[in-house]
Amino acid sequence: MSMRVLVVEDFAPFRQFVTSTLGKAPDVDVICEVSDGLEAVQKAEELKPDLILLDIGLPTLNGIEAARQIRKLSPGSKIVFVSQESSADVVQEALSLGASAYVLKARAAIELLPVVNAIIFEKQSAHEMAEAASSASPTSIPRLFSILRT
Repeated sequence: MSMRVLVVEDFAPFRQFVTSTLGKAPDVDVICEVSDGLEAVQKAEELKPDLILLDIGLPTLNGIEAARQIRKLSPGSKIVFVSQESSADVVQEALSLGASAYVLKARAAIELLPVVNAIIFEKQSAHEMAEAASSASPTSIPRLFSILRT
């Protein structure tokens, strides 16, 4: 089961870096790349990606406002902010919108892939838990609890 990702970044070289980095993860499929906040909202509603990597400093609509709209239009999409903005207030606001993570661009080479892999693992665990619960029998109960502990 592949993680469908929308990459939202206005600086083309960094967008390329993000896409290239995600290419190293076997369970990731970049389904779309956009460069402004308004287009991010439109593509999120249209494509319903599993994960949206979202910059904050975007043209037409900043990432915080885009995330507010995306939350309503594609509530199942996880959001990870990838930004150079390190102000505690901005980070707190981003996370208060329900973002799964916040990665500073300066640390993206080290932190982006582990964050995405953690979200993939969370999605796979949830899928396994649902499967285990739907076919629960006395012998599968220990497996279900094992999944819940992870």
